[in-house]
Amino acid sequence: MLSPCCASAHGIVGKADLPIPVWLFSWTAAVVLVVSFVALSTLWRWPQLQERHARRLLSLPRRLEPLANLAGLALFALVLYSGFAGAQEVDANLAPTFIYVVFWVGFPIAGVLLGDVFPLFSPWRTSARLIRRLLRALAPGRWSQPPLRYPDRLGMWPAAIVLTGFGWLELVYLYRDVPATLAALASGYFAFSLTGMVLFGVERWERHADGFAVYFGLLARLAPVCYRDGEIRVRRPLSGLTGMPIEPGTLAVIFTVIGTTTFDGLSNGGYWKELALLCEEGLDRLGVGQNASIELVYTAGLLGCILLVGGVYRLGIRGVGTVAPECSRTGLARTFAHTLVPIGFAYVLAHYFSFVLWQGQAMAALISDPLGNGANLFGTAGSRIDYRIVSYAAIWYVQVAALLAGHVGGLALAHDRALTIFPDPEEAVRSQYWMLAVMVAFTSFGLWLLSAVGT
Repeated sequence: MLSPCCASAHGIVGKADLPIPVWLFSWTAAVVLVVSFVALSTLWRWPQLQERHARRLLSLPRRLEPLANLAGLALFALVLYSGFAGAQEVDANLAPTFIYVVFWVGFPIAGVLLGDVFPLFSPWRTSARLIRRLLRALAPGRWSQPPLRYPDRLGMWPAAIVLTGFGWLELVYLYRDVPATLAALASGYFAFSLTGMVLFGVERWERHADGFAVYFGLLARLAPVCYRDGEIRVRRPLSGLTGMPIEPGTLAVIFTVIGTTTFDGLSNGGYWKELALLCEEGLDRLGVGQNASIELVYTAGLLGCILLVGGVYRLGIRGVGTVAPECSRTGLARTFAHTLVPIGFAYVLAHYFSFVLWQGQAMAALISDPLGNGANLFGTAGSRIDYRIVSYAAIWYVQVAALLAGHVGGLALAHDRALTIFPDPEEAVRSQYWMLAVMVAFTSFGLWLLSAVGT
């Protein structure tokens, strides 16, 4: 039993104590994808996911939403208070662990299992709805509609920028663990989102400019359940993605999700650290300064990984375009965008699984002593993290399984969509050879990132 560690420590683990060589894992993964592709092309002869067959499971109690809204506001207030007024040590303050573990990692995982639950707890959404309700009561004619119209051309680009910014905070900024800094940034984002929702409309802003709501909602489309009109409905796995609206910036959001996680894994490996050190020394000799050099190099690495993910996908789309020359590359890129979402979640789960498993245990102590001042509100302040709860080999197996499942899901979505574009099933299969290559590339690179940590 050990004490809590740094909340922003990376969750990815290396190849310690693996029962078989890493290269064998990589080859096996590639074979699994190829076999899955052959099975899909042979047995999956008509579209099965394009229509969402959601059926009612049960109705939600009317009091559930306001209670969740209140809980979200209370937790947000506690995080802010802890960050500003509590001890400024990362392992003693609630704010870093809550933001990096519960918020950043917990909500995506919960969304894939339970559906999009974040809107129920979003503090800025709840506050904006209350403010708009108050404004409508005071001036019904003026505030019956949002005073400003959200520009269609912006699409989801604001959300992509927000996610890139949070990735930069998590992976690049040297003072990312200071509780007061995190609380100040959270306050600024609250004010930003609240203003946007009041001026442009809560739902409109939430679907396009609230980076976290867009991200959590995107992955929640993988869930077997969804919420609609106060009901919980069940649907076919993956079918929630086929009706996903593709707007300007949607692909950028997906590239950012995969690219940020990719760089998180890459930056933990010895190869990157050696390259980064050389670049930092060069910048330092130019008089840039040590801290600025580190942040510049890591910023370049983060943006480079996002661009790399986009480039690999675009290459696959170019290949698909050789089978369908009558289709524009832009149109094809938008048509198959949803196939990357399972890969995005696979990278997130593979990367952060050990992080949530271990650092999530720290919440038991922190919730009793959120300020780090020796309190013991719920009698759990003495709880410690047990790093022996699962072996490194078991974590590796989970990570590999997550990567394979995500890429097989991406293949299934791509094949199902191809069947709607190409009337001839054989032509649909030929169009997916390039997408298979993309999936194999992403899988192999993901496995290499997992195995390269610490080398």
